[in-house]
Amino acid sequence: MPNSNAKLRRSPRSGQEAGRRELVSRSLQSAEHCLEDQDYGTAYAHYLLVLNLAPELKTSVKETFQFTLFKWAEELDSLARIQDLFNCYEQALELYPNDEVICNSMGEHLFRMGFRDEAAGYFHKAVKLNPDFADAKENFYRVANWLVERWHFIMLNDAKRNLTYLKAIENAVCSGCKSVLDIGTGTGILSMFAKKAGASSVYACELSKTMYELACDVVAANNMEREIKLLHLKSLDIEIPKHIPERVSLVVTETVDAGLFGEGIVESLIHAWEHLLLQPKAKNQDVSTEDHGRVIPASATIFGMAVECKEIRRHHRVETQEVAGVHLPNSVQFFSPTYAFAGSEETVEPYTTEKLSRIPGGYIPLTEPFQVMTVDFNNLQELKSLADRKPWKLNQPVTEGGMLDAVVVWFVLQLDDEHALSTSPSEETCWEQAVYPVQGLSDYSVKAGDTVVMEVCCQDCYLKIQKISFSTSECGMDCSDGDDTLSLGNEAELCNALAGLQTTSKQDGKGQVCVLESTEIALLNNAPYHRCFKAAMAKVLSSLNPSKDLQSMDVDGHGSGGNLQEGQSKSSVDVVPDPLYILDVSEGFSILPIIAGKLGPVKAYSSIEKEQHQAVLNIISEANHFPKETLEFWLSHLEDENVVLQRPKSDKLWSIIILDVIETSGLIQQEVMEKAAISRCLLHSGGKIFPQYVLVYGMLVESQSLLLESAVQGTEPTLGFNIAPFINQFKVPVRVYLDLSTLPCVPLSKPAELLRLDLMNPLLNSSSREVKVQICKSGQVTAIPFWYHIHLDEEHSLNTSDEFSHWKQAAVVLDKPIQVQHFTKIVARHFGASNLSDANPAFSVLL
Repeated sequence: MPNSNAKLRRSPRSGQEAGRRELVSRSLQSAEHCLEDQDYGTAYAHYLLVLNLAPELKTSVKETFQFTLFKWAEELDSLARIQDLFNCYEQALELYPNDEVICNSMGEHLFRMGFRDEAAGYFHKAVKLNPDFADAKENFYRVANWLVERWHFIMLNDAKRNLTYLKAIENAVCSGCKSVLDIGTGTGILSMFAKKAGASSVYACELSKTMYELACDVVAANNMEREIKLLHLKSLDIEIPKHIPERVSLVVTETVDAGLFGEGIVESLIHAWEHLLLQPKAKNQDVSTEDHGRVIPASATIFGMAVECKEIRRHHRVETQEVAGVHLPNSVQFFSPTYAFAGSEETVEPYTTEKLSRIPGGYIPLTEPFQVMTVDFNNLQELKSLADRKPWKLNQPVTEGGMLDAVVVWFVLQLDDEHALSTSPSEETCWEQAVYPVQGLSDYSVKAGDTVVMEVCCQDCYLKIQKISFSTSECGMDCSDGDDTLSLGNEAELCNALAGLQTTSKQDGKGQVCVLESTEIALLNNAPYHRCFKAAMAKVLSSLNPSKDLQSMDVDGHGSGGNLQEGQSKSSVDVVPDPLYILDVSEGFSILPIIAGKLGPVKAYSSIEKEQHQAVLNIISEANHFPKETLEFWLSHLEDENVVLQRPKSDKLWSIIILDVIETSGLIQQEVMEKAAISRCLLHSGGKIFPQYVLVYGMLVESQSLLLESAVQGTEPTLGFNIAPFINQFKVPVRVYLDLSTLPCVPLSKPAELLRLDLMNPLLNSSSREVKVQICKSGQVTAIPFWYHIHLDEEHSLNTSDEFSHWKQAAVVLDKPIQVQHFTKIVARHFGASNLSDANPAFSVLL
């Protein structure tokens, strides 16, 4: 009875507490059982209940909760339950708002799905929460390159460009333009110029969430947040009076790219003139500027020039018919993405960009610079007519003989009557030039007196220079793509003219068109790369199967001619050896599996994904008389494409696995050590991973260019405005896609081996290494450029910095320059060799 009475007297609150504890205990047990059964969704639900009922357990169950969340998120991702995935992360972040691991993981999912702005926010938060969190730092560095493009730093450091814009804006405001709209404000610098010049009302719009938030911080830091209204909008979505109270008298913008129109300036200004700007001032009208609208820049003149350039050529035209003994049939026609296919509905940027003053090997002008077109940004009707204007032809005489490789384009931006900016390759400018590679001709050799012919139009917001060809001085006829009717006196003249025609139609339906990225074309043109792989693969295959079939391998392309087919047809009595299995998981278009197929009885698997590329590999395979079973596409054999590295068959192992170790950007591929570890388990005895090891080389340099391209250097280039601390949050320690042969720098040391990364023998790797570097010249160390010697084996290696390389180089840029003296030695230290993806930026210099 006493006990019973005690129960009756127990308060409701104590009963609820006991019930809560019981529910929490049971839920924890259920969560653990679900984890054992790999039922991550139910386990996650139980942990949510536990943490909501018992917040005091957050610390003790944190790691298990994270594990459960990440596993459940993987399942949701694989099931394409994207909204459920994000809901789980939002719930987790409500419970652990300052957990850097969860923030980083959320960012990774967002980034994979294309939400780069949002991903950057989570990566940035993770780094702020834990500055030493390596995964988050690397993720943030990678996404920063997309969110805040590197040209922002270069332009903000261009004091001449900034001052020219400031003076033009001051002139406009002083002449009566008191209300200003800055379209595509970026960091907000042009808006601050307008306010400093005395504008009474300043508005600025920016579509990028990251740049909008950055501009808000910059404007506030310069005490202008109450004077400049920032809009997170595309200018086409601005409405009066919803976003701004009335039409403005001045629009300032620099929404131009190397091809002038590629950032949408024409569309933006048409909308601005129709909806946001006051009417333009009529010519010779003597009325106050305040009552009329105008645009800065006022106009632009576009110039062009035909050039010979080996570097452009090797990235846009396949220059060989044979690659390491593999014949490339004429029926396959390779093009880079800039080639404009007739009738194509896909909008592709019709040019690439290069800083011609720093292009390896230089360039040779084949024509004089010529004017392509002009555009008046203060003339609405002219802007509207651009898109509707029919293509027009330009003919330019050749003044210097050579190879017609490209037409390069630049422009002069006339800000007002007094101030202009030029992007010419002969100017000291932060701009690159637009490059229109010449493709699709049967011959590219021109001589003085010939005429370069091209067609110009403005479609899809791009300046297009297409159907580039030439006519010879002998026949004197226009040699564009052949659609125009030829007007010639008689049949004999027609035959003679056709004999001199230098254009062949690539859309006749007879061949297989193959569009490759420019780096993939450069790889096809990299003869030493393919010769090296051929020799190294032959060495491995010969050691694994020294039969008479492999004895007759034609490694150099001129041996006895024996191959798999000949070996199998010698005699029905001969025993056909089991094939050796080769897997090529290098990224992009690769013909290494076909090269391997010429080396004996092998089964070569390609990891190429694109159907067009698979079709081309099959055509090349047939042209080289391979049986169909020699080459197969590995992804078609996989149940889960995310698990590429696995056995060829349940009872077979690989003889060779080819991994992509170095990105074309000059960085080491992510997760290479993990892939190498899996690959080692899939090799049979004597099998090899290619490459077997990589040596990282570097040197100490002084380079002002790298500093200017990596971070804004104080307030001087931005004319006193405080911008550097904010945009420099997005600086990355490593600059990529460099050409060391033309990088403006002063070497302060000789090249030194900094690191060995061994894929076959990981015991030779170390987590850190110190290298003593001999200083050969006094100066300030600002950067450490680095490149790689890729060793397929001890005899065969590739240098990623040689002239044939399709790889670019990279450089670590130091936070603070280090003064060094001639004849002294300093220590270069590397951290993180156990994780190749962390190896790229982890260099430091110690005195």
